[in-house]
Amino acid sequence: MDARVQVYSDKMQKAFEFLEADFAAIRAGRANPHVLDKLRVDYYGTPTPIQQVGNVTVPEARIIQIAPSNDGSVIRLVFPELTEERRKDLVKEVKKKGEEGKVAIRNIRRDGNDAFKKLAKTEVSEDEIKGLEEELQKLTDKYVKDIDALIDSKSKEIMTV
Repeated sequence: MDARVQVYSDKMQKAFEFLEADFAAIRAGRANPHVLDKLRVDYYGTPTPIQQVGNVTVPEARIIQIAPSNDGSVIRLVFPELTEERRKDLVKEVKKKGEEGKVAIRNIRRDGNDAFKKLAKTEVSEDEIKGLEEELQKLTDKYVKDIDALIDSKSKEIMTV
């Protein structure tokens, strides 16, 4: 892969990984320890991720158990079953976030194409620029397809009772 295209490939990969992390935080009826990823607790005056303060486990499908490492207590978080209406709302949210991810990928493609067009003013042939744009388009298509697959799998996960 051309180094000029690799820059945009890396950006697209980061956008895809951000979307994956965003989807991981959406709970789908089952207890998922990732819902605690953004939660911080005050640990000796320092905001600390809850996973660093204690052991987080999922003993049952709808329970998250937190065992703080400095005392013997156990915290259990029980998640209620999702209603059909709430599941449909979550699927809409997943599709919306997926669409935002696709827009981010397309914006990266647009930035790349603009940068390639500026190269035309230097000593780069039109054929070479066409080749770079085609390579970038193939990358864009790949990531859009990956995002579609991610949306489908997350939607199926949410709708599974």
